[in-house]
Amino acid sequence: MIHFLGIGAQKAGTTWLFRHLARHPGIAFPAGKELHFWNRFPNAEPNEYLQRFPACDPGVRQGEITPAYALLEADSIARVRAANPELRVIYCLRNPIERAWSSALMAVHRAEMLPDEASDHWFIDHFRSAGSVGRGDYLTTYRRWRAVFGTEPLLLLRFEDVVERPAELLERCARHIGATQGWYRDGQDVDLSERVFAGPDLPIRPALRQELERLYARDIDALERELGWDLTAWRTP
Repeated sequence: MIHFLGIGAQKAGTTWLFRHLARHPGIAFPAGKELHFWNRFPNAEPNEYLQRFPACDPGVRQGEITPAYALLEADSIARVRAANPELRVIYCLRNPIERAWSSALMAVHRAEMLPDEASDHWFIDHFRSAGSVGRGDYLTTYRRWRAVFGTEPLLLLRFEDVVERPAELLERCARHIGATQGWYRDGQDVDLSERVFAGPDLPIRPALRQELERLYARDIDALERELGWDLTAWRTP
């Protein structure tokens, strides 16, 4: 049985979240991180997916985290829900400007280039790609998953809390998925501020920031209205 699912966003702390949730004695990831089942087999049947999650102790909550699931279409999301109608979903949102920059830097590395070797035009093409734009379109993702699951099963997190309030954020996740609470709050001897799978800490070039601000200004405004969050910091370099 699978009890919870992390759907991203890409470059928004999902590897950090996986590492620390996996430390909890009541949380397990039998298939590891990023199974990529539903984005690779969108028409698969729920039983095929459930085979990756064998029977476990009743007190253990099993899950997986695959950021690519944020881009699933409604019919695939319905199959996910069919695997467990009580499934809990976690979605961590990062400033889409910073997310797009971090994703582009990762793409530069995978292309075996250094950041200085990539032109502004190369970066802008990446920012405007369907994949990058889709991963930063949090509102569309949220509405699509909400239409299938409803509001209560969806836990929206902010990447800022990964940095500033990590233990509190992990406790929220434990509570949401039904794991024992208080475990992270009771002083685990682990540095929760340690970065995990972080990209290079390079500032966004001014011309590229202007392009990203134009690209995401309306999205940030719309998300702020929908969720009632204050996203002023996302607009400020």
